Amino acid sequence: MKLALIALIVFIINIPFGYWRANVKKFSVQWFLSIHIPIPFIIALRIYGDIGFAFYTYPIMVAAFFGGQFFGKYIFTVLTKKERVLSSCMVMDIFRILK
Repeated sequence: MKLALIALIVFIINIPFGYWRANVKKFSVQWFLSIHIPIPFIIALRIYGDIGFAFYTYPIMVAAFFGGQFFGKYIFTVLTKKERVLSSCMVMDIFRILK
């Protein structure tokens, strides 16, 4: 149960970073940052969530990580098609759309 909850949190944390990654040039500094900034938070979640680093947790956590990244990219592409993307920040774009 803990593993599923932490995987869900990892998925949610990565959505804005995937959104950011979709709007920058591939292999640029921002692109690398959008992938690597969430990693310390995920490590902290693993430690403080008491799931540790057992081998069976890796496929679930990696799937949650990349799933969040790809879902963020999907949100970016959907909003781009509707011409509502104004920046690389998903939170600000959503607030502007809802306003």
